[in-house]
Amino acid sequence: MQHILTSTDRALRTVFAHHHANRPNPANGIPDTPLNEAEKRESAALMRVNHVGEVCAQALYTAQALATKDGVLRKHLQTACDEETDHLAWTEERLKQLSGRTSLLNPLWYAGAFGIGFVAAKLGGDAMSLGFVVETEKQVEAHLQSHMQGLPENDLASRAIVAQMKDDEMRHAKEAQAAGAAELPAPIRGLMRVAAKVMTTVAHRI
Repeated sequence: MQHILTSTDRALRTVFAHHHANRPNPANGIPDTPLNEAEKRESAALMRVNHVGEVCAQALYTAQALATKDGVLRKHLQTACDEETDHLAWTEERLKQLSGRTSLLNPLWYAGAFGIGFVAAKLGGDAMSLGFVVETEKQVEAHLQSHMQGLPENDLASRAIVAQMKDDEMRHAKEAQAAGAAELPAPIRGLMRVAAKVMTTVAHRI
């Protein structure tokens, strides 16, 4: 019951609360260079997609922490959740500076990712659960790399945030791999890429 209450609390805070980072924002101290309206809209759209990715990561980790019976793994997943909260806070702050907003579909994104994470953990066990973490982080890293290319050249603040997020996601994937992640079958990896494409396309606008 305690784990269920903790998971419910984290879900509500992820979707509805204002987030506070434990680490300094990577954009701190970087001059906010002028952007024209088109550049601001594109930067805001990309940062909204990044925010949705972090909402989904929170859901995935929370679901797997709830499903596992391994206390050490649960602690590992909860620590990763805390780091993803930093990402939520950074992207929210940048969206506000860009006069943007978070996705209106965040409750749906969270519910979908939570369901996938929980089912994977229950049906495939801890190794499969960690495999989902590895694949998710790899795909997020790839999206962040593409966003580094898509952001306006002079949007140095957004670039600094995305660069730090990319480093964190790479580390999370390596840690999950070291913890005993199983390689996911190719069809599952393909389905995850399709789902990610749908999410990023919709979140770019809504």
